[in-house]
Amino acid sequence: MSSKIVLAAMVLGATGCGNSREAAETAQARQAGAAPAESATDSIDWKAVDQAMGRPGKLQSDGVQKYSMPRSDLKVRAVGVAVKPALALGSWVALQSAGGKALAMGDLVLTESEITPVVTKLQEMGVQPTALHNHLLHESPKVMYLHIHAEGDPVRIAEAVRSALALTRTPGPSPDHPPTPLAFDTGSVAQALGYSGKVTGGVYQVSVPRAHPVRVRGTEVPPSMGLATAINFQPTGQNKAATTGDFVMTAGEVGPVLKALTEAGIGFNSLHNHMVDEEPRLFFVHFWGNDDPVKLARGLRAALDKMDVRRPAP
Repeated sequence: MSSKIVLAAMVLGATGCGNSREAAETAQARQAGAAPAESATDSIDWKAVDQAMGRPGKLQSDGVQKYSMPRSDLKVRAVGVAVKPALALGSWVALQSAGGKALAMGDLVLTESEITPVVTKLQEMGVQPTALHNHLLHESPKVMYLHIHAEGDPVRIAEAVRSALALTRTPGPSPDHPPTPLAFDTGSVAQALGYSGKVTGGVYQVSVPRAHPVRVRGTEVPPSMGLATAINFQPTGQNKAATTGDFVMTAGEVGPVLKALTEAGIGFNSLHNHMVDEEPRLFFVHFWGNDDPVKLARGLRAALDKMDVRRPAP
């Protein structure tokens, strides 16, 4: 990114995968050597944005500030698995700063009855939806994912998101809890996958950035604004784990990635866009598997090898 463009941000897990992205993207960006946020980031009063959002944000290592809103109020089961918020039920919004204004992107986890009031409120306050779709299959209750975009006053954007979420049962902020060991060897999973992550909310989260920049209307968008492939593992018992997330692909990568997933016995739940006006054009495939986590990691690595992603640090 040009040194004249300054980054900062807000978050919606991740993810698919919203809050489930947050911690993993932070760790992965550090491993990839992302530059720290520039001092000009202070051109936006992020404390005022925090106040408008009603919760503190977290500054990511690539300069993005994220606000996460996990849907811990929802008790969702998918294919017999009780889905933790960190696996696939995390709403988030992220902002980066440029010249005192903000570019915002996010992903809001909603029930079907919440969609219309939330979309209406966001549009009234200048935040635009860019996609609405499923990330899971066979889940109960049914949940949908609303991707959003906004540019302008960051406080106004935060007020819009907070006002829209007030129309849902999204819980308020809660304190962070120290990670607890998972019922599988995360080191073996990281070795098979080729990328390491971290445990948050009972889920092992990994984020894999693309190798080359993505831009929206000429502005480079950092990976932690939802542009890194998210891979999450949640223990399900009997030495198994559920895995879900989304691969971030260019058009030419879609076919090879889907084939690699299918050959590995990993299903895909949906294929769609999350944004408009991005360059290059990106497609997102949300996947699902419930098996030995190392076996799943090998299959997911085979799919990653079909993509132009940052290679892991030696």
